Amino acid sequence: MTAIGILGSEGRMGRAIAAILDDAGVTLAGGADARDDCHPIAKVADVLVDFSTPSALAEHLDAARAAGTPIVIGTTGLSRAHHAAIDAAARDIAIIQTGNTSLGVTLLGILVREAAARLGADWDVEIVDFHHRHKVDAPSGTALLLGEAAAAGRGTTLNEVRVDSRAGLVGARSEGTIGFASLRGGTVIGDHQVVFASEGERIELGHRGDNRTIFAKGAVRAAMWLAGKPAGRYSMAEVLGL
Repeated sequence: MTAIGILGSEGRMGRAIAAILDDAGVTLAGGADARDDCHPIAKVADVLVDFSTPSALAEHLDAARAAGTPIVIGTTGLSRAHHAAIDAAARDIAIIQTGNTSLGVTLLGILVREAAARLGADWDVEIVDFHHRHKVDAPSGTALLLGEAAAAGRGTTLNEVRVDSRAGLVGARSEGTIGFASLRGGTVIGDHQVVFASEGERIELGHRGDNRTIFAKGAVRAAMWLAGKPAGRYSMAEVLGL
């Protein structure tokens, strides 16, 4: 059976993943959390799953590269420097990095990209994410994933068209931009909505996560798929065969 090492094992997602391993037919190679040395786990795991913090990513990539162990990265709030480090590590090991491991969100991203590609520039794109009060990053990793999908569908990058907030006299909306709004409160696991709005009509594509298990199941499926793959950077869409 595939042996999975969990990085960020004491966090919400780490515990959720550990809880479903038996049912998924995989084993636990071990877990590491803040201040733990993750190198021993990387050496015995067939694949690592990382839901920790951005500050721990460099150490986790180093451990994975040293052991030649593939890694699924679900940590959000990553910077350009983090993505550059992931790209560099992917020359040596197989990596999936995603803002959301839900299979439903993965499919939603594909639908968003297709809609953006088919609709004209006169359709405005706005993305809303709603999470529990303890979430520390905004927009969410999932919201950014969906924004990247919309931007790709329009043949651009999210960095070129992203608008994070509007307050005060900001003027009329600029054509082609992708706007974000983040709501935080209560115990909401994760709700996301992508709105395409034009003259007299709207298209709304969305996803609601009612249980953290959906993300854990997707992460385990991604880990099982990634184990044994050659070095490279892969996507959740490839896990679905898309």
